[in-house]
Amino acid sequence: MPGQRSAERDARREQAKREERAERILDAAATLILRWGYNKTTLDDIARQARVARGTIYLHWKTREELLMALITRERLKVGEEIRQRMESDPAGMTLRGLLKISMLAVMKNPLMRAVLSRNTEMLGKLADQEYAQSSFTESIAAYKQFLEMLRAQGLVGTDLDIYKQTHILGAIWFGFFTANTWLPEEFQFSDEAIAELLAETAQRVLAPQPTRSNAADSSAAQTILSQYVDREIQNMRKMYEEHQP
Repeated sequence: MPGQRSAERDARREQAKREERAERILDAAATLILRWGYNKTTLDDIARQARVARGTIYLHWKTREELLMALITRERLKVGEEIRQRMESDPAGMTLRGLLKISMLAVMKNPLMRAVLSRNTEMLGKLADQEYAQSSFTESIAAYKQFLEMLRAQGLVGTDLDIYKQTHILGAIWFGFFTANTWLPEEFQFSDEAIAELLAETAQRVLAPQPTRSNAADSSAAQTILSQYVDREIQNMRKMYEEHQP
């Protein structure tokens, strides 16, 4: 029916306009938070940067905190998609060592996600230590455990230690390398690329089983497992992002 089709087109057009406006507001919030920090960034500032009325922001998010949560979940999704793209373009990314290196670089190159993982209160204010930061860490550790369980089942990670100890080790390696430059003297600090390489090498040496003819030949199993893991994580991130949209 012509009238129904016209109404559907109008609805799709309005939804597209709404989504474009939400992205513009999030882009504005990201720009200002990176420039001034969360505490100094007001909704009025964001509205001016996004070229919308302040009231328009409330059509999408009720509070500044909700807007920041939406922004962070969007950035998590961006990081996940970048990891997937790097894996597809680099065969080395389809290994435990390669995935860890790619993941570290993707996070370190995203200023907001880097602030979340390092609990940067200067950039994120009190929210850096509040519920979202805590839940983000909890989700990360749960993902590490699931990731290692998959690899253990295929003989791609050693089983001499139980899964909880291995999860602790992987978490300690990840967050330790992530924050080391904050504490070490300048002569012991390295570039993001060098840190990612060191992290990947350390995890490989500690977690991978001793090479044998069987596990060396089973690279296709590793690639499948790593690919499925990343795809599932991206789906989870996309779901979280959609939940933060009005």
